[in-house]
Amino acid sequence: MSSERIQHETICFDYMKFLSASCKKRWSFVDAIYGVMPIFGMVVKKSQTELEKNPQEQLTALALQVLSTQVSDETNMIRLIRLARQQGIQSLEVQLPYGLDIGQLATISRQCSPQVALTLNGERLLVNLPVIQP
Repeated sequence: MSSERIQHETICFDYMKFLSASCKKRWSFVDAIYGVMPIFGMVVKKSQTELEKNPQEQLTALALQVLSTQVSDETNMIRLIRLARQQGIQSLEVQLPYGLDIGQLATISRQCSPQVALTLNGERLLVNLPVIQP
């Protein structure tokens, strides 16, 4: 796990703000490559300023590096859940622009660990991540 501390509070991620920020972001070549390549085999490098941020700010900053408007929302949710797990987050609430359908939720669930619990409440996706023991 890339984070040494476990986050017990629920971390909120506003996916709509991510979509808005991505539309305004100036993309570099590396950003474009990250957007279409699965990079979770690699450790995302954190700058010193990112290390000083609270867990929600850290997740948001890292998500801007890994999520992409060029892939499906399901793929972005899978990436976000994996990123949250890497950061030691146990509880994540994602505010979506719309409610996911059963097929989308099933796709996300299949791609995540069986221990990850997903609960859809309208336009909010609640994700409970088990603690990973080394």
